[in-house]
Parts: sequence; C-alpha cells; structure tokens
Amino acid sequence: MIRTLIVDDDFRVAGVHAGFVSEVPGFTVAGVAHTAAEARARVRELAPDLVLLDVYLPDESGLSVLPDLKTDTIVLSAATDATSISAAIRAGALNYLIKPFTTRQLSERLTSYARYRGLVTTERPLSQDDVDRAFRALHDQDRAATPKGQSSATARLVSERLRGSPTPLSAAEVARELGMARATAQRYLTALAESGAVEMRLRYGATGRPEHEYAWIG
Repeated sequence: MIRTLIVDDDFRVAGVHAGFVSEVPGFTVAGVAHTAAEARARVRELAPDLVLLDVYLPDESGLSVLPDLKTDTIVLSAATDATSISAAIRAGALNYLIKPFTTRQLSERLTSYARYRGLVTTERPLSQDDVDRAFRALHDQDRAATPKGQSSATARLVSERLRGSPTPLSAAEVARELGMARATAQRYLTALAESGAVEMRLRYGATGRPEHEYAWIG
C-alpha cells in the first residue's frame, strides 16, 4: 500500500481528500496535517510514501515546506499563478493539481504515480528506456482524451469558446452562444474540467443556488 499524508489547512477539505485517496486501490491514508509545522512532524513520525500538499498553510507556505519533506509530493492547491506552479516544480513536486478538482482527476494522478513508483522502486540499475517509461507513466493521464460518445469537433468548439472568453462562462452561457442544449454543454465542460484543461469554480449570484463556471487554463 502507498501510505499517503494529506496536508491542507481546511479540516473539511482534508477529510474530503482523505476520502478520495481511500477510494483508490493501492493507497491508504497514513495521516493528516493542517499546518507546515504539523506536515514536517508527521513526515518524520509516519515516513509516508507520498504527500498531498496544499500551498496555502496558516503558518508558512507549502512551497517552502516542500523541499524539507524529502518524500514524493503532489501539490493540490487553489494557487493558479505561474510563479507558484514553477516554484513547486523546482522544489520537487511530481505533479500539480489545481482546486477544485474531481475525484477522477485525483484518482488518475494517483494511479499514474503508483505506476511510476513501481518502475523506479527497484534494486537493479535503470536504463534510459526505464527512466523514459517511468516519466511517461507519471504524466500519461494528466490530460484525458475526448471521452467515449463525445464529438471531438464539438469538444473543440467548446474549448475554443472558453479559450477566447475574457471571463469564465457557465454551461448555460456556452450553450446559448454555441446553439446547443445546456445538458450537452455541461457534459463537454465537465469532461474538460476532468481533463485539467479548464478550471471549474462556483459563481454566486444575488439569489438562488450557485452555479458552476468554467475558465480556460490549458
């Protein structure tokens, strides 16, 4: 089992992520931490195989904690600026997943990590082919193909509309502008969000329930 430490300042979010991890075959939650100090202590105490690390911690940035952990780390954060993402990669993050994300997105990255880990955890010397295969395994599901039953042409239209919009769009807005049913637009937008090409977040109006809106980040 791949023992995983969850680090997030929000107790509720940490619990949700722990639930996500527990559902992925081969993974188990070793512990949870809510501050940078706790993260360092838990790593020393538990020696996890993998850390899922937030950037926004109350006592210190997760980016400054990352090099001290000295264990495989995937960053899960709402930080979308290029500086933070570049800093995470330079500090050794194996992957970076932007919140909010779906169960499927996290599961795919954990499954890819498990394959990567299986390829590099060996006593024998690795060849260049072994190294190439390990890195391909680590990122081979970062961007999913067009889901079965969906048109690549329609997916491209929805993608281009989002890419060209200066502001996030809802499914209803995309449907209206492209002349399709709202349910159809929602299906393609959800697939794009799961692939990591767009960011999904909540739009709060003056009244009524909030709705999802989507912004291109690919």
